[in-house]
Amino acid sequence: MKKKTNKAFKKIVLAYSGGLDTSIIIPWLKENYPGCEVIAVSGNVGQVGELDGLEEKALKTGASKLYVEDLNKAFIEEVVIPSMQMGAKYENTYLLGTSFARPIIARRLVEIAKAEGADAICHGCTGKGNDQVRFELAIKAFAPDMPVIAPWRIWDIKGRDEEIDYAEAHNIPLKISRETNYSKDKNMWHLSHEGLELEDPANEPKYAGNMEMGVTPEEAPDEGEYVTIDFDELGGKHGIGIIDIVENRLVGIKCRGVYETPGGTILYAAHEKLEQLCLDKATQHYKQRMALEYADLVYNGQWFSPLREAMTAFCEKTQQTVTGTVRLKLYKGNIIGAGMTSPYSLYDPEIATFDEDNVYDQTWADGFITLYGLPTAVFAKMKAKNNL
Repeated sequence: MKKKTNKAFKKIVLAYSGGLDTSIIIPWLKENYPGCEVIAVSGNVGQVGELDGLEEKALKTGASKLYVEDLNKAFIEEVVIPSMQMGAKYENTYLLGTSFARPIIARRLVEIAKAEGADAICHGCTGKGNDQVRFELAIKAFAPDMPVIAPWRIWDIKGRDEEIDYAEAHNIPLKISRETNYSKDKNMWHLSHEGLELEDPANEPKYAGNMEMGVTPEEAPDEGEYVTIDFDELGGKHGIGIIDIVENRLVGIKCRGVYETPGGTILYAAHEKLEQLCLDKATQHYKQRMALEYADLVYNGQWFSPLREAMTAFCEKTQQTVTGTVRLKLYKGNIIGAGMTSPYSLYDPEIATFDEDNVYDQTWADGFITLYGLPTAVFAKMKAKNNL
């Protein structure tokens, strides 16, 4: 039994990955919006291997054409690098891989929809997830009156098993089976895994055979390897960047996922090390506080917002002297600092030394501590006076 759709659309642009959700959406759209043309759009953000055979599949299942758009440059330069410079980690853990890609893909969807004269945009995001918000906020930023079709919010399909049933009934080829039916999202920055045993936080993730961008720490070499960032990544080989997180979705649900972000984890670590060397204390600490708010904006789909743009402008100012070389040792899931240099370093070895120096008079500390500790001393005297 099908739920009724309220409006007839003649031309629909679909965000198309070729995964389980969007594979069945093309025939579903053709069934529920009779006579409509479906134009599939795939954003290439570095999901190596996943674009192979996509055009044939899209056309066979009912699309009139497939756009495969190279969005790698925009993805990295417009979103990943500014977020890395800010140090944005959602809930201080997640490096935002899925969140990074959505605004860039959605912006291109709108551009193609306008060029094609489409009267609706469709996506395959579930009504429980964050991606529906990320896609639709970006669409509103560039086409505020464009209708959006979200099949998961209106069809009768209840879960991924029923999606597979639908695909089998319509002879739609899938790359997954019911046993490997993880919900995955891949780009050059990361790979996310959700579903199956991960839906119970008590279960240990089945890492063996499921890691695609690298290995687990147990499988990593017994010898460490050094990397100097000018920015060459070796993270996957050494089990870097695998996290198991229960995160708080925007829609109020706690969700568990395993994320692989090997190269990104190294870049974040190197950048943090360099900022320790090059930023003054007040700027570094304030920026760390801002990073949590920035990560929330990215995670919540507010990339195209005035606040995010203003925060990026602040971040860009702080980065004018964050230049140099960082050396890291990669060993069994760990990133260990092994030295850093910068022409803009604020570290003065003559001041910091434990040996004799001619630039720091240690008696200066007396007056500083007297003034800095004055509120503490006054409070202590008040407590003693009042027997508190």
